[in-house]
Amino acid sequence: MMQGRRPQANLVAVPFPAFDEAAAGLAATARAFHARGWAPATAGNYSAVLSLDPLRLAISASGADKGTLDSGHFVTVDADGRRVSGSGRPSDETALHLAVVLGRGAGAVLHTHSVWGTVLSQATRDGAVVLSGLELLKGLSGVKTHEHVEHVPVIDNTQDYGRLATAVSGALAAYPECHGLLLRGHGLYAWGADLAEARRHVEALEFLFEVVGRLAGRT
Repeated sequence: MMQGRRPQANLVAVPFPAFDEAAAGLAATARAFHARGWAPATAGNYSAVLSLDPLRLAISASGADKGTLDSGHFVTVDADGRRVSGSGRPSDETALHLAVVLGRGAGAVLHTHSVWGTVLSQATRDGAVVLSGLELLKGLSGVKTHEHVEHVPVIDNTQDYGRLATAVSGALAAYPECHGLLLRGHGLYAWGADLAEARRHVEALEFLFEVVGRLAGRT
C-alpha cells in the first residue's frame, strides 16, 4: 500500500473538512453525477482528505448505489488504506485515491464512469487523450486560455489495484500538469485542492470528452 508517505503540498487546502461535512458533500456529488449518467449503478468512488498528520481520508464504501448514496456510505481510512472508522468496506480503488493524494497533494479525488470517458479511453492508443482549442479548458485550475493543450493520460485497467496504483503514480509523474487521468475501459479520475475544485474539473473534463468524441464521429 502507501506505507505512510506524506502527500505533496502543491494542491491541498486547509483547514480540512470534518468527516460529516466531507461525507455529506461527497454523497451529494455522487448523486449529482449519477443523475448526469456519470456514475451508473454502483460505479464510481469519491474521497476527501480529513487530515495530513496522520493522513486520513473519507472515502465511499464499496458496493453502494451512487443514486442513493448518503453520509452513512463513507468510511475513514489511513495512509495504508485501512479502515479506521465507519462501517462497510472501503472502495476497492482506495489505493488509487491515495496515489493521487500523495502524488498531487489533492484535497479531494472523484472517479466517474461516463460513456464518453470510456469511449475515448478505448479509442486512444498513444498514451493520452489530447484536449485543445476549446473554451471550457479554462475550467481547469491554472488554465487561462483555450489554446492550452491538456494531456489526459490513459492507463490500462487491471484488477490488481496495487499495480494499478503504481501505474497511476507513474502517469502523474509523466504528466505533471494533468488535471485528470483515464483508466482504459473504466473511467475518469480527477482531483482538486478541495471538493468544489475537483467537481469543477470533472464537469469540465466530461464536457470536453463528449465534444472531442462527437467531433471525431464517435456518436
